[in-house]
Amino acid sequence: MSNRKLMVEVCNAKNLMPKDGQGTASAYVIVDFDGQRRRTKTISRDLNPQWDEKIEFWVHDVASMGTEILELNVYNDNKKTGKRSTFLGKVKIAGSSFPQSGSEALVYYPLEKRSVFSQIKGEIGVKICYVDEEPPPAPAVEEKKPEAVETPPAAATEEKPPEEKKPEEETKVEEKPAEGEEKKEEKPPEDQKKEDPLVATPASSEAPAVSVTQPTPPENNAPPPALAQSPGPKQVEESLQLARKPSNLDPDVISLSNHHRGSNAFDLVDRMPFLYVRVVKAKRADKDSDDTVYYAKLAIGTHSITTKEQNASKIWDQVFAFDKEGLNSTSLEVSVFNKKKKVTEDGKDEVIESCLGTVSFELPEVPKRVPPDSPLAPQWYTLEGSPENSPATDIMLAVWLGTQADETFQEAWQSDSGGLIPETRAKVYLSPKLWYLRLTVIQTQDLQLGSGQGGGPEPKIKNPELFVKGQLGPQLFKTNRTTVGSSSTSSNPTWNEDLVFVAAEPFEPFLVITVEDASNGQTVGHAKVQVASIDKRTDDRSTLGSRWFNLVGGENRPYAGRIHVGVCLEGGYHVLDEAAHVTSDVRPTAKQLSKPPIGLLEVGIRGATNLLPVKTKDGTRGTTDSYVVAKYGPKWVRTRTILDRFNPRWNEQYTWDVYDPCTVLTIGVFDNGRYKIGEGDDKPNKDVRLGKLRVRLSTLDTNRVYMGSYSLIVLLPSGAKKMGEIEIAVRFSCSSWISLLQAYSTPMLPRMHYVRPLGPIQQDMLRHNAMRIVTARLARSEPALGQEVVQFMLDSDTHTWSMRRSKSNWFRIVNGLSKAATLARWLDSICTWAHPPTTVLVHVLLMAIVLCPHLILPTICLYAFLIVALRYRYRMRAPVTMDPRLSQVDSVGPDELDEEFDGYPSSRSPDQIRIRYDRLRALAGRAQTLLGDMAAQGERLEALCNWRDPRATCIFVVVCLLASLVFYIVPFKALLLGWGFFYMRHPRFRGDMPSLPINFFRRLPPLSDQIL
Repeated sequence: MSNRKLMVEVCNAKNLMPKDGQGTASAYVIVDFDGQRRRTKTISRDLNPQWDEKIEFWVHDVASMGTEILELNVYNDNKKTGKRSTFLGKVKIAGSSFPQSGSEALVYYPLEKRSVFSQIKGEIGVKICYVDEEPPPAPAVEEKKPEAVETPPAAATEEKPPEEKKPEEETKVEEKPAEGEEKKEEKPPEDQKKEDPLVATPASSEAPAVSVTQPTPPENNAPPPALAQSPGPKQVEESLQLARKPSNLDPDVISLSNHHRGSNAFDLVDRMPFLYVRVVKAKRADKDSDDTVYYAKLAIGTHSITTKEQNASKIWDQVFAFDKEGLNSTSLEVSVFNKKKKVTEDGKDEVIESCLGTVSFELPEVPKRVPPDSPLAPQWYTLEGSPENSPATDIMLAVWLGTQADETFQEAWQSDSGGLIPETRAKVYLSPKLWYLRLTVIQTQDLQLGSGQGGGPEPKIKNPELFVKGQLGPQLFKTNRTTVGSSSTSSNPTWNEDLVFVAAEPFEPFLVITVEDASNGQTVGHAKVQVASIDKRTDDRSTLGSRWFNLVGGENRPYAGRIHVGVCLEGGYHVLDEAAHVTSDVRPTAKQLSKPPIGLLEVGIRGATNLLPVKTKDGTRGTTDSYVVAKYGPKWVRTRTILDRFNPRWNEQYTWDVYDPCTVLTIGVFDNGRYKIGEGDDKPNKDVRLGKLRVRLSTLDTNRVYMGSYSLIVLLPSGAKKMGEIEIAVRFSCSSWISLLQAYSTPMLPRMHYVRPLGPIQQDMLRHNAMRIVTARLARSEPALGQEVVQFMLDSDTHTWSMRRSKSNWFRIVNGLSKAATLARWLDSICTWAHPPTTVLVHVLLMAIVLCPHLILPTICLYAFLIVALRYRYRMRAPVTMDPRLSQVDSVGPDELDEEFDGYPSSRSPDQIRIRYDRLRALAGRAQTLLGDMAAQGERLEALCNWRDPRATCIFVVVCLLASLVFYIVPFKALLLGWGFFYMRHPRFRGDMPSLPINFFRRLPPLSDQIL
């Protein structure tokens, strides 16, 4: 067993909070991991300290390293003043984000507060990785005595100078008041102090010479043989203390992991009874010939299945799972057959098959097994009904009644999914890890222009136009063109442009950089960069290293110049591979920047009802072979395919870690058309989609089960069609409300999306490249997740034109503006005295606001609280998935739906394209008129100031002068109160014509008369 070390390099900190009373701080860091503690040296009077110290920790349990927490506490050393150390901030890093050695990178973590009232700022830069080391070979037991094992700790204790005890005690005194109530959690166990000095403090703060002793590996990783045979009392005591040591896990992670272990794996679905038969092997007393093969046959009523054929060894070791609800008999018969080849008189080979006996089981007498019970042990059974004059045959098998929770279910032959067909089995897929590859094209030098690929002379162009092209697999991007002149500066063209690609692990072998001449279409030269050798960075603080590459021309031109580029893999971005409004993961690519999960998502896929047939079986009747695909984050799950059923029951449950509550779970139902049972089956090559639904996690209550049936509606060129209903159960569990509420205050995307944002067009292009990569990788899995399935789940066609989506978006805008229209109608009803008591109350409210303006904001906030709180009782009780009414599936015609399903470029006839183009022109004409009216309103306001209409502007100037005098003389409260009463005056004092300001504004000149 290998030993694992955690390597932590505390590099530096930036912009710390001054805590020494003189505008500076003397900072040191205490690092805790798995009951071990280390301390760095103190950097005196520096708000940007630089430590550059490497610290090692032993990982006691490699399997549970992902649940451990690495905690860094930064303190201000006040030893000179005799005061306690003051807290400067802390950082907690989950063990699941630790990368392996070679993938580490400098990551800056913002310092967190210990309490709400802590004054903390700044960030700390840390490099973290783990190393697996092979243990040294253990010496012989005879050469090592038990006394020698106990001698080194005693010698180390004797050689330890007494002066080191005092700094250790001083460190305890300093840390005790600084940690406050958390001292019990952060105090290292006593057995660690006995084994080695884990915290080494300097003798004086002026000369902080820190010597950290190397920790010894844990005893359970590589125990000495002599110690294992005869442990001394000291080792036994230390082992007991180590077993009882307090855990340094974060409380949120502890509760989350306990919930995950404690929850039942199938509590959201129904238990489906299955009859399990495990056929191990058979034996006979006589010796068999080499050409004899054996197989077992299982029969339950009309259901029968045979094992694989074996030779004389007769070992099958196969498990069969029969759906109990589909059985039509109460008796199970297991028979063993053999096949022998015999040569007939005419010289032909004849296969003789004979039954060696049968053993029967009555289903009511079969024992039941429910996990976590241990597996049922197979037993020997003697076959009955053996042929005469033949030795007895025994078969080893086990028969029990279980559920889909049995651990053998996934690998067993399943009666409801067609047996052992790979395309019908339940599988879990993972999307490839995606990176943004940034190529910065800086400059080229010594370009050999005027020669073609073959090296022959070409007429030299006076001012050629060059551009640089980068290609990574099928992705190709180009820079802008630049002209090469005769001067020294323009002869070496400079671009300084970024080309961003999407790279997936495992990476493409090479990134090809090509310099081309746009004037004659010739290639000047190219260079290849190995993608595996490109540096990775996690933020913009790391400098982008640039390199020179030689350009290679044709076969006769090994040197065509050189190019200066900067290349890096950006780990601080999240590579979007699905539509932004339905994204399910927002974590950055770099593992070091990932935060621990805040909750757990559990989905139970129970079944479907009233599915419509989508294909024919045997050319006589319709059938459906349905399965479900669920996608959240990089994890895709696929249920088993239930064959030939319109009301399938899957009853499968899956879990996902949740890192952000504002994400979406996508579930799709499909008909399996890729498997083949027989060669003569005429089945489609693609899976048919039956419907899709989405669940936004932020609309779910925590720790509550949502169970219900939802309609499956699929959009076809002929219109929307209901294909059935799916029954699912969803539960979003969260262990800490603080972590959940804190997620709403953090940015949606990682930091690099805001520091160095990508343009909308560039982001959309990269998203489609990522979709194509994910689709291609999942289609290469075994069994494959079809391209049509992945594209349907990722909504890869959201960028295409659709009249239906345009109408839906328009009505969404109208629905949003309808709230403002409702408020305007309410004000109009107040002004027209439609309900006199309400108008009188509004007058009283206006007087209260004008006379007591300090009550305006409290009143608004109180009204908002009351209105929203009262609407809590009318909230949604069940998550809303897909809304056909909002999707406008019934408001579009067949031609508009056909246009949505038409590919690019269009494959329709010219007449159809002309009709669609005319319809689009009519729609664009209305939008054009609306935009013109909106522009005219702004131009009228501008006309008041630029004297386009001198008389109107003169009137406006005079009114402004008189208004200034009135506002100066009349108190503002009286003016506001008078305007309010005038605005809400009785209809008896109103006229039917528009008001004077509206008439004046409509007469102002726009610029529409100047348009051709």
